[in-house]
Parts: sequence; C-alpha cells; structure tokens
Amino acid sequence: MEIVLTIAGSDPSAGAGVQQDLKTITAQGCYAATVITSLTSQNTMGVRSAMSVPAEVVASQLDAVLDDLQVGAIKIGMLPDTDVARAVAERLQNYLKEHAVPVVYDPVMLSTSGYHLMQPDAVEYIATHLFPLCTLITPNLPETEYLLQRLGVERPLESLDLSGRQLAERYGTAFLLKGGHADSAVMTDRLYLADGAIHRFEARKIESTNLHGTGCALSSAIATQLALGHSLPEAVETAKRFLTEAIARAAHLGIGHGNGPVQ
Repeated sequence: MEIVLTIAGSDPSAGAGVQQDLKTITAQGCYAATVITSLTSQNTMGVRSAMSVPAEVVASQLDAVLDDLQVGAIKIGMLPDTDVARAVAERLQNYLKEHAVPVVYDPVMLSTSGYHLMQPDAVEYIATHLFPLCTLITPNLPETEYLLQRLGVERPLESLDLSGRQLAERYGTAFLLKGGHADSAVMTDRLYLADGAIHRFEARKIESTNLHGTGCALSSAIATQLALGHSLPEAVETAKRFLTEAIARAAHLGIGHGNGPVQ
C-alpha cells in the first residue's frame, strides 16, 4: 500500500487540515501518515486561535516518519511561521536527494473567515526555499493574489494566465490556480507547468454552504493520485472529480452551524 505523508495543521472539528487529509487519503486507498505543524481552535464558524508547534517538534515528527516509512508522496498544508517552514524545508531537501517523491504544497495563508494562518515574513522564506522542492503548488485566488503582492508583482490577477506562467517559470515548478472563489456557474482550475504548458479543468458549481476543507481535500487527493503513479494532469483531473463528488455529497449535511465540511 502506498503511503502519503501530510504535513499540516490540526482542525479539531475535522473539516480541514490533517483530519481532512487523513480522510481523503484513506478514501482513495492509500495509507496516511501525519506531521502536525499547528494546533488550531476552529470549527465550522471560523478559527478562534492557532498555536505553532515548536520547530524542533515538527522536525522530530518528520524524522520519525521518514526514518521508518517509505513515503510515496508528500502533501504540505499549514506552515505557520518561518521556523516551522525552515524545519520542513531542510528535512525535505535532504530526503528528496535520495527519494524522488512528489511534493504538493497547499499554501494555507488565510482561513475562509479571514484569520491569518501564516506569519507574513514566512512567505519569502517559503517561496525561496520550499517552492523549488515542490512538484505542485495549489493556491486559491485570494492566496495567489496575496502571494504575488508579497513578491512584488503589481496587479497580480489582471491576467490569470500571465500570473500562472510567471509563477511556474520563476520557481521551476507547477502551479494549480484554483477558481473556486470566482463568481461563475462553472469553476475553472488552471494547471501551469514549468515548461509553459497549461491544462484547464472545469466543473459545474454546486450551490452549497458546506465547503470547509476543500483546499485540503483537493491537495491531498492530488498527492494521493501522484503516489499511485499518475501523471500530474491525470492526478489533478481525478482529484478534481473526487472533490466535486465530495462537495455534492456534503451539500445537504447538517454538520455544525456554519461552513460545514465536504464529505
């Protein structure tokens, strides 16, 4: 059985973060291992607080997993600060020298309710040291705009294709710019490869207030499909289909009093 490692924050309501990743990876037939980077207090109504796990503890968790388990893919989610990001980047840099496994990074910066889940000074470190280690980076539109602004790009979303190409070329890795925040009946995600190729993935918009954890589910689903040996475009297409079905199943669930989880 293929093993997928998720490096992410914890959500006690189990709609996002490590808990959502565990469910997604398991649902697609792989074994999930976890490294927790942050302890959040959140539910379907929003994030109340977040506490970074000490960097040395994150490093120790990574060492424990990577010294023992043969990992087929790695998904990264919430990296709350530079110290934690450095611990992850340094461990992965050494690991990837000997193990050519795909890495999918979902740059969790802001919660849906507007809570800052990453310290601003961590963005530059992550862009410089972690992005080049990744196979794929999966920002949503607000995260794309925030990321490009922090990197000094003016009018970052004026041309989405230009922004995607710039990011892929600059960091030598693929970017999946997610269109779930767009006001449209059809949601379009765009995959920009480092060689300049573009793949578009469309899905009908499902009217639902239960969308908590969609980014976590998509990125961990992609990582799982990569661990199973699929190409990047194939992995994205399969993961998108999985997420669409999960959103449809959750549309009428009554879990919590706010933005419920996908299922």
